[in-house]
Amino acid sequence: MTAATHSSLFPQVPETADAVLDGLDPEQRQVATALHGPVCVLAGAGTGKTRAITHRIAYGVRLGTFEQNSLLAVTFTTRAAGEMRGRLRQLGAGGVQVRTFHAAALRQLRYFWPKVVGGDLPRLIERKVQLVAEAAGRLGIRLDRGELRDVTSEIEWAKVTQTVPDDYPAAIAKAHRTAPRGEAEISQIYTAYEQLKRERGLIDFEDVLLLTVGILQDQHLIADEFRRQYQHFVVDEYQDVSPLQQRLLELWLGERDSLCVVGDANQTIYSFTGATPDHLLNFRTRHPGATVVKLVRDYRSTPQVVHLANGVLAPATGRAAENRLELISQREQGPAPVFREYGDEPAEAEGTARRIRDLIAAGVPAGEIAVLYRINAQSEVYEQALADAGVPYQLRGAERFFERPEVNEAIHALRSAARFGGNDHLLDGVEGLPSQVRAILSGNGWKPTPPAGSGVVRDRWESLAALVRLAEDFSRAAPQATLTALVAELEERKAAQHAPTVQGVTLASLHAAKGLEWDAVFLVGLTEGMMPITYAKTDEQIEEERRLLYVGVTRARVHLSLSWALARSPGGRASRIASRFLKGLRPGSGTQVSRAAAGGSPAATGAAPGTTVRTFRGPVRCRVCGKTLIDGGEMKLMRCEGCPSDMDEGLYERLHGWRGRQAKKVGLPGYCVFTDKTLMAIAEARPEDAGDLTRIAGVGHRKTKLYGTAVLALCAGQELDEEGQED
Repeated sequence: MTAATHSSLFPQVPETADAVLDGLDPEQRQVATALHGPVCVLAGAGTGKTRAITHRIAYGVRLGTFEQNSLLAVTFTTRAAGEMRGRLRQLGAGGVQVRTFHAAALRQLRYFWPKVVGGDLPRLIERKVQLVAEAAGRLGIRLDRGELRDVTSEIEWAKVTQTVPDDYPAAIAKAHRTAPRGEAEISQIYTAYEQLKRERGLIDFEDVLLLTVGILQDQHLIADEFRRQYQHFVVDEYQDVSPLQQRLLELWLGERDSLCVVGDANQTIYSFTGATPDHLLNFRTRHPGATVVKLVRDYRSTPQVVHLANGVLAPATGRAAENRLELISQREQGPAPVFREYGDEPAEAEGTARRIRDLIAAGVPAGEIAVLYRINAQSEVYEQALADAGVPYQLRGAERFFERPEVNEAIHALRSAARFGGNDHLLDGVEGLPSQVRAILSGNGWKPTPPAGSGVVRDRWESLAALVRLAEDFSRAAPQATLTALVAELEERKAAQHAPTVQGVTLASLHAAKGLEWDAVFLVGLTEGMMPITYAKTDEQIEEERRLLYVGVTRARVHLSLSWALARSPGGRASRIASRFLKGLRPGSGTQVSRAAAGGSPAATGAAPGTTVRTFRGPVRCRVCGKTLIDGGEMKLMRCEGCPSDMDEGLYERLHGWRGRQAKKVGLPGYCVFTDKTLMAIAEARPEDAGDLTRIAGVGHRKTKLYGTAVLALCAGQELDEEGQED
């Protein structure tokens, strides 16, 4: 180990208190020297918040303002707590207690329980799923695995929001939550679960907080003893505290005000677990004399990434948006973020894999690259594309697609049906491979329409739906394929992806990526219905989805790619549009297909095959309300998404059929003739002459000259022969 390496891994402990402040920027130094009274640090992504608060603790310890054993720092994950402890050791303050909320409360509860109640603390159950299943069973309610996990999550949410069983229905209505089962049923299961715990002398993790709160609230001598021990508090990620954690913090503090909180309301993405930024946003109201410091110097990301991150939040609304932090990058210039539109999901995954392979070849380590998506069910197509490209990868926060319980159960059901299909009543009268798969998986919980809300039930459905889509694609490629052939294909895919764990590209959901960073980040699947997710209905839920995208963008240090696909599968209807959150962020305001798509060289445009190149074509206004349009899909239609459509469905189908014949005749993909959006715009506008047709976005003079006669004939209600001529 060289001296330089040793120095970077094991830095010398600062010799003096003032030396602790060396290397801090002015705002970080302001945090570190604010040692008295309440302090609120509003810290944007990548601004060095952990550095600021650990140096504050160490500076206070070295000055003698804080005794090491009198300060308690709390955060939300064991990883973050471990990182903070390591930094404090390097600064000469290794005796400071750094714990998660639950770990701190459990330690206190174990100490005080014998004094207050007597005997040992009841046994702590780490997983409450089995007990919830028993509680449901007592009531004669059967829950499958997904429902069981979702009901368990609802009980956890109720407890951290201090909601008793009888109040659950009213509480979820107020919070705009979608219950995975009937509200009354969940309330009954919640009641039975609590009864079972009492009968067996058990407590769960939420009880640890509740019981600690109860003891500190009711036992004043105990509370005084604790407060004599701990006199100063630091809370990291304060935007994520739940009402129950906030109550515990208030009891720890008592009448004192030696509290430092750190957070960013615009990174609140866990409201479904009970987290709320209200405590951070209301801090100055509760503590009028608080010192408030804003950290906005971003040391993580390039100016290009930071500019985009600021742009994501610029249109935000609500209280968190009113307190947004405008980040200022401290890094050198880097490449501009790349926006890519693909024809379908496999093309998006393959294009992403190609770009990742290029980055690795250019020297970016695979471990410094991440592909981030909204839900775990999106991982399969990227697992496959990276495997096909020979790129190592690892999943974070979820099982590999073919290791998920519901996927293995589904494959087992398909295998059994392939062997004994003649005796399976689910297949009676069912023709065609896709229909057979749908029928079989209906016994595993698949339905034609997705379940309402989020959670495990939705994730399970998405996994099964991915298998249904795979069967549809497989059948299109091999129309005579049987269930046996499909099962063999699935087994091959499963075997190919059971590689040893390697240091590779990270595949993760946006939620699982919180707190992490990479040199290169690919944000994929950014379409309406996925970002924001389809079940985000209220303004608050939509804004949380925007914040989730912001978190994704700010994970990137240098390279950032944002992509979406117009259709699910090759040849499918291109009915999707890019996420509303990208409006105004993409360069240019018009669209044209790439030269590669029109038969030219991909190299001439610098675009990967299957992508769309964006160029400026001047302002386009909605023909209904007159608003200037930014979204590419809206510009194609020449109207806002929300404005009423008067599309002639029959005309659209005739245009679609004609386009297919024309594309086959010239040997080009259909979208090279006209995209689906352009066909929709024509069917809405119903042009009467060449001038009207030329003015439709996506048509222009060249295509009017090529196809105008046929298109106008179809718009006039005339029939065309197979050659595209009028009959």
